[in-house]
Amino acid sequence: MKIFYSPQCLAYSHPGHPEAPVRIESAYHYLKEKKFEFIEPAPCSDEDVLLAHTAELLESVRKENFFDFDTPAFPGIFNIAKLSAGSAIEAALHCLATGEKAFSFMRPPGHHATKRKLGGFCYFNNIAIASLKAQQKIKKVAIVDFDCHHGNGTEDIFIDNKNVMYLSLHQSPLYPGTGLSSRENCINYPLPAQTSPGEYLSVLEQGLEKIRGFAPDLLAVSAGFDTYKLDPITSFSLEKETYTDIGRRLADLQIPTFSILEGGYSKELAECICNFLTGLEE
Repeated sequence: MKIFYSPQCLAYSHPGHPEAPVRIESAYHYLKEKKFEFIEPAPCSDEDVLLAHTAELLESVRKENFFDFDTPAFPGIFNIAKLSAGSAIEAALHCLATGEKAFSFMRPPGHHATKRKLGGFCYFNNIAIASLKAQQKIKKVAIVDFDCHHGNGTEDIFIDNKNVMYLSLHQSPLYPGTGLSSRENCINYPLPAQTSPGEYLSVLEQGLEKIRGFAPDLLAVSAGFDTYKLDPITSFSLEKETYTDIGRRLADLQIPTFSILEGGYSKELAECICNFLTGLEE
């Protein structure tokens, strides 16, 4: 398992904001102790961003000319967001070139960024950019999103794209209030607060059956660990061990697979990630 990571992603923060650099920094040291191999990524190009987003969004982030309470205009955020997207691209291309699984362990996350708008801690949609870049080499991509929040940005970018299937399991009601039903190629499972590990895995298996039927050439995973029972901003009930099961079930698909980090704000984030990667490798 190759992990794409750069300490440059720690270079922005806002007091009291849950998407803080400490969540990544502490998990990095934990994973390093577990002997995972890290690779320094490079930023994506402007052209890569434009695969998923409008030129207007690209320029607004470049000029830091926007206002979003949850997604501030940090100095230098344009380059850091491009580095996070570039890391996702490198994970996808590494997976396709070598057959090895790969993980982009970067911030900012991405799945709330739509074609035209940023939001929800996300500036550019990393999983969408990487999937579209990969489609220059392969045809069909399935995206599995197990973040506790619906990936409204990913759905916005891929809705009606016949060569992409998007599968999301998410808490509802919860930000951003979307994903209440399935639409076209976007399969949504809104689940209530306190959903148990058993209930969650049962629904996940239903969704993965649809992925099998789609027969993708590549599996892209938006890995959000805010489904953990002690996450401070959500209300699911998954255990740390549940992520091992999730990883194993995704590996059972036997599809070339890369993953990227989305949410996850508990002090146990590192263990949740490690369990997921371990299950994915098995």
